[in-house]
Amino acid sequence: MTNYPRTVAKKSKKLFDESVQRELSSNALAVFSVLVGIVLVTQLSRLLGEAASGTLAAKGVVVLLGFSALNYLPVLLSLTLFISVLLALTRSYQDSEMTVWFVSGISLARWIRPVLSFSLPFILIIATLSFSLTPWAISQGDKYRKQLESREEVANIAPGVFRESAQADRIYFFEQGQKSTVSNIFVQSTRNHEVGTMVASSGFEETKENGDKFLVLLDGTRYEGREGYPDYRVMHFKRYAMRIEVAKVKSGLPEVKALPTSVLVQNRTPTNIAELGWRVGMPLSALLLALLAIPLSFVNPRAGRSLNIVMAILIYMIYNNIFSMTNVWVMRQKVGFFFGLFGVHIGMALVLLTLFYWRLSVSSMFRWRR
Repeated sequence: MTNYPRTVAKKSKKLFDESVQRELSSNALAVFSVLVGIVLVTQLSRLLGEAASGTLAAKGVVVLLGFSALNYLPVLLSLTLFISVLLALTRSYQDSEMTVWFVSGISLARWIRPVLSFSLPFILIIATLSFSLTPWAISQGDKYRKQLESREEVANIAPGVFRESAQADRIYFFEQGQKSTVSNIFVQSTRNHEVGTMVASSGFEETKENGDKFLVLLDGTRYEGREGYPDYRVMHFKRYAMRIEVAKVKSGLPEVKALPTSVLVQNRTPTNIAELGWRVGMPLSALLLALLAIPLSFVNPRAGRSLNIVMAILIYMIYNNIFSMTNVWVMRQKVGFFFGLFGVHIGMALVLLTLFYWRLSVSSMFRWRR
């Protein structure tokens, strides 16, 4: 009989942990799906706009969308973790479940254990993405975009869109295309102050044995002359081959966000230190936000929870903006390395401890009155 209260207490704690984990998981799945959907739709519309304007090849949309999604995943996972914990505890307050837990002897601090166990996989994934996968995705996305830009100038033309060559000496246009054949072609070139305009009913791309590529125009007309002079020459042709110039790959230093973490540690320039602080801060901020959602989730059951959620989101935005500002200050050498790397997180940890102390005091007073 003496072990009976302990057995009941263990079972109640186990039930509590399981119920919290189950609700956090369902909330996280729903929130993450919504956030990923919003980001994918936004990025897809941007990439499709670039493809429609001819600045991006249509075949590169899906690949660049995947690289872009990897870039946004650390922020999305951190926000998912914060909102999931916030929604779970807010619902417990709203449905008076939190009152039952308080009366049964479970304090607000007891939520730290299940929240931490639920947050640990998220934090590990965020750290892996922040230190390794996200820089790799940015680097590969930049390389892939440069490869698309370095392709022959005709390959990136979208039907119904005027496209200028990389050397700005030709303008291409065609109405429609099927496989390797296009129809109703317009090409204008400028060389030595002479303008040549060609229109053709159809055309196709041809590759020679040496690898040179040509745009072959069939059944067309060429107008050639100097701008401002009426003596234009008109020539009709059955077949006209134009050499397709291949754009040179742009060379330059990689973006700091694309650099591996080992390079940032070895080469400690202000810019690299700021980027390193951002990568270290992503998992730290995810952990602090998950714990911060516990005291921020308090809501009066008789009132709505909209104000509570708005306040929590506002605190998240302030924290995120200050986090970004400190990285800029480190880059401009306005603050030191340690403060730029850990200062904002230490400040948020102090806010977290203050809120926990205040909420625990209120809940203990409530239990004493009961």
